Amino acid sequence: MADRAANQLLEYQKQKQAETEPATSSTGAPRRNIITSLTVGPRGPIVLEDNNYIDEIAHFDRERIPERVVHAKGAGAFGYFEVTDDITRYTAATVFSQVGKKTNVAVRFSTVGGELGSADTVRDPRGFAIKFYTEEGNWDLVGNNTPIFFIRDPILFPQFIHTQKRNPVTHLKDANMFWDFPSLMPQATHQFIYLFGDRGIPDGYRHMNGYGSHTFKLVNAEGKATYCKFHFKTDQGIRNLDTKRAAELASSDPDYSIRDLYNAIANGDYPSWTLHIQVMTEEQAEKSPYNPFDVTKIWPHKDYPLIRVGKLVLNRNPQNYFAEVEQIAFCPANMIPGIEPSPDRMLLGRLFSYNDTHRHRLGPNYLQLPVNCPYAVRSYQRDGYSTVQNPGLGPNYYPNSFAGPDIDKRAVSLFKPYSVSGVVDYHVNADDDNYSQASALYRQVMDKDAQDRLVENVVGHLKDAADFIQERAVKRIFTPVDATLGQRIEEGLKSHRRPHANL
Repeated sequence: MADRAANQLLEYQKQKQAETEPATSSTGAPRRNIITSLTVGPRGPIVLEDNNYIDEIAHFDRERIPERVVHAKGAGAFGYFEVTDDITRYTAATVFSQVGKKTNVAVRFSTVGGELGSADTVRDPRGFAIKFYTEEGNWDLVGNNTPIFFIRDPILFPQFIHTQKRNPVTHLKDANMFWDFPSLMPQATHQFIYLFGDRGIPDGYRHMNGYGSHTFKLVNAEGKATYCKFHFKTDQGIRNLDTKRAAELASSDPDYSIRDLYNAIANGDYPSWTLHIQVMTEEQAEKSPYNPFDVTKIWPHKDYPLIRVGKLVLNRNPQNYFAEVEQIAFCPANMIPGIEPSPDRMLLGRLFSYNDTHRHRLGPNYLQLPVNCPYAVRSYQRDGYSTVQNPGLGPNYYPNSFAGPDIDKRAVSLFKPYSVSGVVDYHVNADDDNYSQASALYRQVMDKDAQDRLVENVVGHLKDAADFIQERAVKRIFTPVDATLGQRIEEGLKSHRRPHANL
């Protein structure tokens, strides 16, 4: 099969049929010259009036924007979501209003810890972010390819991400940093077992699941609330890469996942995912033996079975990567009536942080960029950097004595008020169960071969950390999950011990 990504320019040439159009400057003025500057004689200096040069270089100097702090490298595509099963008993969100309804979507997949130039095949969670362009605004479901996460409190997020980035002194990835944090924070155990298992390196973006990960709240037309988790199951089947193959691709094709997605869509092999939800009543949440709003835990399927909802299909590649993928901005706070946050600490922390970083990267009017812009915006916001849309001729304040947008009665009716009470303090769930679900993942989900690969993957990475961090990781991460697992990892590490490991 032809590599459509590699031949994109050749295909463009065929479409244009070798026609040549007059070049212009950024203002639309015809260009007299493209390859030389305006100079005083053939060997003289460039003159200040050379606006062609200034136009080119001034734009070039500003072509790049700050890369994302996390999820810097990724791939994007567009398509639709179609409802196949009725869930209106749980939510009045318009995206799910009737069977057969289609909603346009944009999706961005990504790695988490690496920079823009990093390899696609590293052992790392994968971002799975979906923007639904609904008639009641954009709904962003911003998750990963794992149903869980490393931490349960957002104040730890900067600390954790620092350990996955580069050492600020050496500017190198650092195994001591990487393993020091989880060996001190047992709440990361479940995700680390997942990360170093088979699904730690997906075979491209098409062969992995996507999860909202957090717990959300659904509200139906009668105002009844239900807690929910979102699961997108790949229709292509789960496929993963082993460590050896991943390393080979990191060398030979570091953009493997981006290329795979682009070529599949260009060849008409449109990837798809089936959306399911899990639901939990408010009464069940109150009686749950574990915290249902803890993102380090799953809801067991035997207790909360999957309910099919619809199909996500990607059928269009971006026409300009920068405009449609680098500038696309997702935020969990972007919800629509019928979908609300739950008391999930990590989710609540993310409600602020995502829009905050977009305003830093893209400017205060980033929602006016075409890829981010909702279908209809009626607000009192005006002005700011890069204003390209005017909400109207009316006043820019509320209330006012003139015509202008007012509150939406449907949105008011669907908002589910709730009460809270308790002592305001820095509550730490230090006594929470950090191991039972990780143990179930290791003992019940992984077969013997998968367990062997987990041991091999952990030893291959942990061996580069200092001896005392290795020992603590075995003691506080792996042995509580399974004594035999801890013993096997400890034995594997002994064969790699270096005399200078603690220097």
